[in-house]
Amino acid sequence: MVQLTDDVLFGDVWKREGLSSRDRSLITDSVLAATYRPEQLNSHLRLALENGLTRDELVEALTHLAFYAGWPSGMGALTQLKAIVEDETK
Repeated sequence: MVQLTDDVLFGDVWKREGLSSRDRSLITDSVLAATYRPEQLNSHLRLALENGLTRDELVEALTHLAFYAGWPSGMGALTQLKAIVEDETK
């Protein structure tokens, strides 16, 4: 699984020209939050910030998502983002 993740997912899929890394991060974070996958969401929220999404953009996306995917999913994702931002400002 690690090899497939490295070689296929991040080595091929994430590098395709159809979407920017920024857009792929927004999609990935939305899906991981909507399906309540906190273990994967944590690293992908960090990657989203590295890929150019701002904290405010992520807050908006996750708040919007909460109305469609459920309040607990949105709230959980926002709590994770808050912890990441606080950690990075230390």
